[in-house]
Formats: sequence, C-alpha cells, structure tokens
Amino acid sequence: MNTYRSDLNLFSVFQAILETRSVTLAADRFGITQPAMSNALTRLRQLLGDPLFVNSTSGMQPTPYALEIAETVVNSLAGLQQALDHRKSFDPALTEQTFRFHIPDMGQVNILPMLLERVQRVAPRVRIQTETLPQEDVRTALENGRIHFAAGHLPRLHGRRLRTQHLFDERYVVLMRAGHPLAVGTLTQKALLQASHAVVTSVGGGHQIIEEVLQKRRARIVTHLPNIMALAMAVARTDLVAIVPRRVATELAKGGTLHVARLPIAMPCFDVAIYWHERSHTSPACIWMREQLMELFMGRAE
Repeated sequence: MNTYRSDLNLFSVFQAILETRSVTLAADRFGITQPAMSNALTRLRQLLGDPLFVNSTSGMQPTPYALEIAETVVNSLAGLQQALDHRKSFDPALTEQTFRFHIPDMGQVNILPMLLERVQRVAPRVRIQTETLPQEDVRTALENGRIHFAAGHLPRLHGRRLRTQHLFDERYVVLMRAGHPLAVGTLTQKALLQASHAVVTSVGGGHQIIEEVLQKRRARIVTHLPNIMALAMAVARTDLVAIVPRRVATELAKGGTLHVARLPIAMPCFDVAIYWHERSHTSPACIWMREQLMELFMGRAE
C-alpha cells in the first residue's frame, strides 16, 4: 500500500467506527450521511484488504486485523491532532471539544455534577459524554481512544502507558432513611450487623469490598440493586441500610430524606483518581480538563 496515494482521512473513519461500533453513529460524528460513511468504510476495506468490522447484534465488531492495527492508527491520529493543537491556543470559552469519560455509578453522584457545573460556566460549548464500562474494558477504551478519561475508585486500572492523578482519599459511611430507628444516637457495630442491608452491583467501580465485608461478618444482605440512585430510593422508603462512600452519601442526604451515620466497623479508606493515556498527556484540551478536575477535587476539606 502506497500511503502517498491513500486517503488518510479514511483512518479517521476507522477510529470513529472503532469507538462507536456503529456506522450511523460514526456518520453523525462526521456530520455526513450513513450511506456516505458506508462508502468510506468500503474504500477503507479495499485499501487494507480486510473486512475490518463485521455487523453483529451488539454493533459493528472489529476483526482480528482491525484490533491488531487499532492502537497504531489511534495513536497516529492522536499524535497528528496534538501537533495541530500545539499550533493554536486552546480557548475553553470557544472550543466545541467533546470529552468522553468512564465514570462508575458512584462517581456519577459526586464527581459528574460538579464537573458539569464548572464546565457549563467556563466552557459552555464543551460537551461531556459519560458511560460506565466493565472494569476489564476501561484500559482498552483508554488505549483505543473510545474514552479520554476514567475517573473514580478504580484499583484494578493500570497499564504501561496509562497516566494517573490522585484526587482525594475517601472513606465509607452508613446511609439510612431519616427517622430510621438506628438514626438516633450512636450507631453500634452490633446494630449495624443486625440490620437489613442493600448493596449496589453496578459495573465499572471498585467497591466490591462492601459486600465482601458484610458477608464475612455474616450481615444480612436482602437486596442487590443496579445503581446508586435505585439504592438511595429504596433506603429512603424502607428500614434498609447501606454502606456507601462518604461524599456520595452526603450528596444523597442533601434532600433531607436520608441520614448519614459513622461506620462502626473497620473498612479501609480508598482513593479516587483520574486516568488517561499517555498519547493525550500533552494535548492542550486534555491538560485543561485535568486541571478542572484537580481544581475541583484536590485539597477539598473533608
């Protein structure tokens, strides 16, 4: 293949379909019609001599060859974009940059709202897209450019080319309804372990230790709920209690229907951090976003 005679824009098509797993969504990203995107994919297939993406019930799945070249293509495009970015100043007030995040369920309560509030004020044209990926997929999504950042408690996220910045340390507390019998006085270890518990089973985070500790101490877990908002609503209407991160509990309790109590059993504190791939480390846009997160959360009073 002679690269001098190739339409290198087709590799942006490759990245868009790789990230969206959809010809239609990739076309939307480019602002072109779906047939035009399909035509571009056909040309790329002919250029590379491989189907690249195969339609399935879960979207356009990459072939083994597509996965083999994905990191090289994405890194090359990112390098080109960084070279172009450095030739112009990054103006938050004018940019229409889209930042894509993996934020676990818990972080969507205490990280995302504050970030959106800040961005709406200082960069009103910026778009933030979030999704919650299975933990085992987050590193790959950072590597192939599907997401720019991962934020939250992600103890299993590591890789040779991943960068990270610690934001804050966190601890667990007990969440219950206001007016719960255990909300009066000091919550004891015995009372907590005799209570009925709800736990969250959402993907993408690192809070499995909650259920592990409860099971080890033979506490009664009566329900597993899919996300933190479902848990908050259930706790507010029942005598269930739940162990959750302190900042999450504090946000949920602001409406007055929930009560936060000190956790009377030993559980380790944990860290909350942001992660990104090294290819975006010097990008002015990504540097700006990291600065927003650090200004919002680093050094905040407990």
